[in-house]
Amino acid sequence: MPARNKEQENEILTWIETVLGEKLPPGNYEDILKDGVILCKLINKLAPGSVKKIQTKGTNFQLMENVQRFQAAIKEYGVPQEEIFQTADLFEKRNIPQVTLCLYALGRITQKHPEYTGPRLGPKMAEENKRLFTEDQLRASEGHLNLQMGYNKGASQAGHGGFGNTRHM
Repeated sequence: MPARNKEQENEILTWIETVLGEKLPPGNYEDILKDGVILCKLINKLAPGSVKKIQTKGTNFQLMENVQRFQAAIKEYGVPQEEIFQTADLFEKRNIPQVTLCLYALGRITQKHPEYTGPRLGPKMAEENKRLFTEDQLRASEGHLNLQMGYNKGASQAGHGGFGNTRHM
């Protein structure tokens, strides 16, 4: 399990506060997110109506349903399944770094949604830069000898000595 990164956790909490436009309650990172209420509010802000019912009070099982609703909503939003944490990772504090990874993935995916104009989390996503070459341009490279073909403008390894020997001056 990777080590926790407090800097990233604070960056995520700041991002959530900015997106929601409200101050988060004080406490530890995992405790703030544990009941799933903040997470559900976050995805509803990014994609309105994603989570229909948010349990603010109740048993552990009812609060865990918030986390499961959040997970289903972010999968629908475009976060890859392999980056989504399991409910126990957060609720039972089994793998908090996975929760961090998941929230970074959510922040990254917001860049793919043109309707989202809020703050960014993490690095800018790469954009496709498709290049089109004509048949002549593709054929022009066939006449070149690259270095893997054994030609290097007369340079050779003659006099190099043996492999692993020191160089004698």
